[in-house]
Amino acid sequence: MQMSDSREVAAPREVVWAAILNPDVLKECVPGCTEMTGNAEDGFEATVVQKVGPVKATFKGQVNVSERDEPNSLKLSGEGKGGAAGFAKGSATVHLEENGEGTLLKYDVDANVGGKLAQLGSRVIDGFAKKMADQFFTRLQEAIEGPADPEEAPEAEQTPGDKKKGWFKRLVS
Repeated sequence: MQMSDSREVAAPREVVWAAILNPDVLKECVPGCTEMTGNAEDGFEATVVQKVGPVKATFKGQVNVSERDEPNSLKLSGEGKGGAAGFAKGSATVHLEENGEGTLLKYDVDANVGGKLAQLGSRVIDGFAKKMADQFFTRLQEAIEGPADPEEAPEAEQTPGDKKKGWFKRLVS
C-alpha cells in the first residue's frame, strides 16, 4: 500500500525536524504505541498494540532513520512482529520545505503486512494503513502546534499566552 499527502505545520522547519527525531514525540504520535526507546542515530525500539479488523496484536519492532538531509528530508523505516498475527513493515519518506513562517511537510508512505493480517484483504489493510498515517501526522502536527480546538488541550498544559502552542513547541521555544 502506498500513499502520499502533505500538511502545513505552523512552526519553523528546525522545530518540525527536531520533533520527528524525538522519541517522546514519536511515542505520542504513533497510534497504539506503549513504549519507545532509543535515538535517531541508533534507531528506536517500539511496542505498539493495534487492532486491525478482528485481529488484535502487540507488535515489537525497530524504527530506523536513514537518508537524512537535515533539515530537508529523512526516511523513517520500521518493522514489527506481532506473533501469530503476522508482521507489519513500512516506511515514510518525509520532506520539509519552508513555507512563509511555517513548514510544508510532505510524506510518502509504503506499508506491507503478512501473516493473519494479510488475510484480511487489501481494502481493510489499505484503509487501516491510511488511518494510521493520517493519525501519526495529525498527532505530530498537534504536538508541535497544539490541538486545532484549544478546548481539547489538557488544562495543565494551557497557559493564557500559550493556548495554541503544542507541548513540543513549548519545550523548544
